[in-house]
Amino acid sequence: MLNRRHIRIKVMQSMYAFKGTESDDLIKEQKFLLHSLDSMYDLYLSVLALLTELHKKSKDHNNKLQNKIVRSDADINPNLKFQENQLLHLVSCNVMLQEAIANRKLNYWDLDFEYVDIIFKAILKSEIYQNYTEEIETSFKKDKQFVVEIFTQIIAPNDKLYDYFEDKKLTFLDDLPVVNTAILKVLRKLKLTSPETALLPDLYKDDDDKEFAIELFKKTFLNSSKFAEEVGAKTTNWDSERLASLDGVLLKMALCEFQKFPSIPYKVTINEYLEVAKEYSTPKSSLFINGILDKIVKEYQSENKHQKAGRGLM
Repeated sequence: MLNRRHIRIKVMQSMYAFKGTESDDLIKEQKFLLHSLDSMYDLYLSVLALLTELHKKSKDHNNKLQNKIVRSDADINPNLKFQENQLLHLVSCNVMLQEAIANRKLNYWDLDFEYVDIIFKAILKSEIYQNYTEEIETSFKKDKQFVVEIFTQIIAPNDKLYDYFEDKKLTFLDDLPVVNTAILKVLRKLKLTSPETALLPDLYKDDDDKEFAIELFKKTFLNSSKFAEEVGAKTTNWDSERLASLDGVLLKMALCEFQKFPSIPYKVTINEYLEVAKEYSTPKSSLFINGILDKIVKEYQSENKHQKAGRGLM
């Protein structure tokens, strides 16, 4: 689920939030980072819990139509395609998924049911829903297409849902695009014969990614003063406040990758931190960071320091 750029963003946030020195409690700060990364899985499960609640809502909606005192023909015989959607049924009936949601106490929607109502009403009013219910053919492929379309066009971009997650946890805002992409990937691959674990992907692609997160944080943390001194020597014409800001954190992390991660090419590191700077820092930050890192790399290469070695570097 996690990609390397988002790992870098999480490390950046942890470093920026930390105001101490290398002598402070590294283990405590590392736990904070891992908790922040793990919270992405909470968000992932929360969104799948929302799909489950929307599926339940479709059943409740149809029952209410049929129990109305004054009923139209449409009320007596409501369209059941949403209720009988096979992909939503797989999500709702996945025991492992529902246990994970319950164990982490992530079904917020029982209390915050108004958000389920908002999304459900938006779905019923949509052209996607109208086309789906009018479609004669019934198949798992069509059911999957419907869920993917409502997720992409109605659920993921919903402003009220965005505000809701922001209120739940501020870091969810940065995590939501990554989580939504992961959910779409999982839904698109889902088959009727898929095991229950298909809805529960690993947070990290592999052990190397988790180790990368820990090592990048730890090595940046422990060498913070050294990296700051090295950056400071290259930034005599820049405002010192810029080095104390997010830009300073990104530069320290980049130097850490230059020096402590020989298998990551300089170009990859520079490009990654320029993209993070464009999204999270000031309009001039990427220009500032690119200039400093380019100067440092040229110096390393001229002195044969911190040479890179590994796949993709030949």
